[in-house]
Amino acid sequence: MRIGAHESTAGGLHSAFARAEADGCEALQIFTGYNTRWAERPLDDVEASLFLSEAARANGAPLLSHCCYLINLASPERRLWRRSVDALCAELERCETLGIAGAVLHPGSHMGSGERAGLARAAAALGEVHRRTPGYRARVLLENTAGQGNTLGRRFEQLGWLLDRTPGGERLGVCVDTCHAFAAGYDLSAATLAELDRHVGLDRVLAFHLNDSLRARGSRVDRHTHVGEGELGLAPFARLVNDPRLTDVPGIVETPPLPDGSSSFARNIETLKRLRGR
Repeated sequence: MRIGAHESTAGGLHSAFARAEADGCEALQIFTGYNTRWAERPLDDVEASLFLSEAARANGAPLLSHCCYLINLASPERRLWRRSVDALCAELERCETLGIAGAVLHPGSHMGSGERAGLARAAAALGEVHRRTPGYRARVLLENTAGQGNTLGRRFEQLGWLLDRTPGGERLGVCVDTCHAFAAGYDLSAATLAELDRHVGLDRVLAFHLNDSLRARGSRVDRHTHVGEGELGLAPFARLVNDPRLTDVPGIVETPPLPDGSSSFARNIETLKRLRGR
């Protein structure tokens, strides 16, 4: 597994590469736009050129983006649904320009309208995005969720349903967050990987978020903590980073800052690298 982190882009998108190098990253995830605002983040030719230059220097490190948290493809509100489709198309356009392979996306919330209806709307939205972005190499990676409230994606079956029933679904992939899976009730054992393979297919799992959980298994509460210091312990992470089926898949840490406010990424990345070969 290629271990990396979700790095800040303060100072420009290209600045994330220097932070990634300092933290020992072998893969990189960023926000290409605003994570909690609808406003468009312009991407000019100069910034794109700087990013592409740094990406070339990174020697093929896997690159991911994370979509804006406001996007909700499962919304029953037509205006929000349409705005979400537009925002996802814009995200894929930025990824295509920057050579980023995948945009990680939460499937959305059905907002009380029911799981079946929410999944159908999400599939229709993703189909519309595919229709508007023909030939793009950048792919949407559906991320599993902890299952808080009315969010979709708690069960692997739901992700598999979207892969199978979305128009152009062969363009979709999956990103598995270990904290979310644990909070949703999975124990991250070999049996969990077998279930993931059955419903999604390990060949469709194109990224992992490697985060420990502050809360108990099945809590449905998404609270990340440092690798090996939460409820998961080290064993599930050792299993993942050493699984030959996941060779070269990016594993991204999204761990909280250290008590002094500094980044925890280097420490968590080193912990994961030390698990290799165990």
